[in-house]
Amino acid sequence: MTKDELRRQQALEYHAKGRPGKIEVIPTKEAKTQRDLSLAYSPGVAVPCLEIAANKENVYKYTAKGNLVAVISNGTAVLGLGDIGPEAGKPVMEGKGVLFKIFADIDVFDIEIDEKDPEKFVQIVKALQPTFGGINLEDIKAPECFYIERELKKQMDIPVMHDDQHGTAIISAAALLNALEIQKKKIEKIRIVVNGAGAAAMACVLLYVALGARPENFMMFDRKGVLHKNRQDLDEFKQPFANAKGEMTLDEAMKGADVFIGLSAGNTVSKDMVKNMAKNPIVFAMANPDPEISWEDATDVRKDVIMATGRSDYPNQVNNVLGFPYIFRGALDVRARQINEEMKLAAVKALAELAKTPVPDIVNMAYNEKAIVFGPNYIIPKPLDPRLLATVAPAVARAAMESGVAQHAIVDWDGYAEQLNKRLGIDNHVLRVIGNRARRDPKRIVFAEADNIKILKAAQTIYDEGIGYPILLGEYNRIKAIADSANIDIADMPVFDPRSDEMEEKRNQYGELFFQKRGRKGYNAYEARKVMKDRNHFGCMMVEFGDADCMISGLTKNYPDTIRPALQIIGTEEGVDKIAGMYLMMTKKGPMFLADTTVNFNPTAQELAEIILLTAKAVRNFNIIPRIALLSYSNFGSSNSPEARLVAKAREIVKERMPSLLVDGEMQANLAFNKELLKENYPFSELVDKDVNTLIFPNLAAGNITYNILKEIGAADAIGPILLGLKKPVHVLQLGSSVHNIVNMALIAVADAQIKCKHFSTDEEVKKSKWWKKFKKVSKDM
Repeated sequence: MTKDELRRQQALEYHAKGRPGKIEVIPTKEAKTQRDLSLAYSPGVAVPCLEIAANKENVYKYTAKGNLVAVISNGTAVLGLGDIGPEAGKPVMEGKGVLFKIFADIDVFDIEIDEKDPEKFVQIVKALQPTFGGINLEDIKAPECFYIERELKKQMDIPVMHDDQHGTAIISAAALLNALEIQKKKIEKIRIVVNGAGAAAMACVLLYVALGARPENFMMFDRKGVLHKNRQDLDEFKQPFANAKGEMTLDEAMKGADVFIGLSAGNTVSKDMVKNMAKNPIVFAMANPDPEISWEDATDVRKDVIMATGRSDYPNQVNNVLGFPYIFRGALDVRARQINEEMKLAAVKALAELAKTPVPDIVNMAYNEKAIVFGPNYIIPKPLDPRLLATVAPAVARAAMESGVAQHAIVDWDGYAEQLNKRLGIDNHVLRVIGNRARRDPKRIVFAEADNIKILKAAQTIYDEGIGYPILLGEYNRIKAIADSANIDIADMPVFDPRSDEMEEKRNQYGELFFQKRGRKGYNAYEARKVMKDRNHFGCMMVEFGDADCMISGLTKNYPDTIRPALQIIGTEEGVDKIAGMYLMMTKKGPMFLADTTVNFNPTAQELAEIILLTAKAVRNFNIIPRIALLSYSNFGSSNSPEARLVAKAREIVKERMPSLLVDGEMQANLAFNKELLKENYPFSELVDKDVNTLIFPNLAAGNITYNILKEIGAADAIGPILLGLKKPVHVLQLGSSVHNIVNMALIAVADAQIKCKHFSTDEEVKKSKWWKKFKKVSKDM
């Protein structure tokens, strides 16, 4: 199966598996008892109906209108697919709704309208105003989109924005302001060449003009060529930018230009065109998936160029997700009647200023950088920057108030920013951050149970997504047969059978090292070599020997059978006597870390203290400050039982070793999450007014039961168990893990390996290495 075929299959499976599509409606109020139902519907619902009838503004008080946006399209310009119809565009609109929710906690109904007549389309959308707090127009072709947006803004009293136009314009304008500052150029003097004259391109030039660029300094091209006054086919939007005196090629227009804006097609700009631009040029090649000129070609021919694209694998990505969630958030929160020029400019300036401020560690971690700083390769914030919501939304809200379109005033701006951060949990980018980090420094992952369809599916995803380099252990013919039956391509993955004759030399080499470690602990020389036929022992030895960076096992094995070889071969970190198991639970309130959930049955106070410190270290490795609650059935000495005293003693030991750690207990689980209850009854606690993100359990039973309940009732997505305290990364899957779980565990393993291992890791280095060539040869000979 090729990479494109795999992506196609995965995309179809993703959208079809389980409940079809990507969205559902979830009640926000209790609806369990007859009383609940009588309040939710008849007869109780009549009361808010009458309140709204008396005053329409009460609709924001008693319904979801104020946080509800319609994503509306007629399917005439879907992505790069063109006019494919409203039904075919629905997956895109659902996806846009997902982005609104995960980045700004805005609810969305996607609406696909089977109507191409602009006037009729306007009337249909206008009639929806009582339902929604805002309208996001999407994937509507030009020039109809200009008319539709203009008319809806005139006729509706809620925010309307066509994101295909203004999203790109706002993000690129912020990038342009910063690029001009670095290149020491003034916006009113620069000469700009624009290739493309569709919705996004026209919105860009209009916004650049609003920022100070002069219309006469633009040279624009559409599919028919340069815009000039003699052309009879130009609409009212293009005419002000028809500055060419006659026919002209893009090559000619680029000579001496300060800025190139590309919103057209890939590979339409040559190296020579960039070479002929003015000193310190700016090139925004934003065609997707292939830019007008590649990053490599532009920077190769001009060392003084500042380059931006729409791609995530290069610096300076112009990505609409930096804008629309936060713009609508700010507009909704002040009940703006429209999204006006002042609000768009406020978003531009907020994004530009954010790029100049110190970048949080979590962003550096996400992009595998030591310190991202404002400069030619960082002119626009990264999409995973958790500060975006609390930076852009308030700027937009303030501009709405100052320009007179807001119907609700925000007074406490600090409180508003705090409220915004709490909407999503400011730490809830963690899995996206880890995924991004893994792809920037992939590692070699041994899968000890490769004769399993789930492992092979996960391995192909891991390899094709650039997360890591899978190494498959097992009998080659069996693995190949399983892979072929599922159309999985393992051609680029080495397959090793620890039991085969081809592996005898390696087994002996590993066995000798194992004998050195375990010779006085029950193994003789023969047994040490023989045990290397076991895949878990062989895989752990690959990690220990440096032939791999991390190992994943446990899908079909008992937990102890996977942990034991890791302890025998790799051992614990310096100063660590006991390893522990931790689960990362992705909850609506943010990530929650639970330990110990898998290893230690009844730890002593000293052992529990070590578990706490190991867990705190692991949480910090996710770039999150641990706020730890030590759980019990007792609250701060309310019980004098040995179990309660053990937890309190563990805290004392931890505070002696790490006084600054935010940790408290013993306490009951409800107290850890009920801030008012904790503050009222135990105001001395370190966790008062803190959002707890780490739970430590007094014994294995409590931890294991809790995470299984949370997982099975759907309260959280569980990732783990993550082993803590081993010298090198070995991680154990839960029995029956899904492909999704395995891929997530691989992300954790790679992140762990990035911290603990210092090996070559780039794709080119791996494939050129003697190790890879040797083992690829062995694999093919088997």
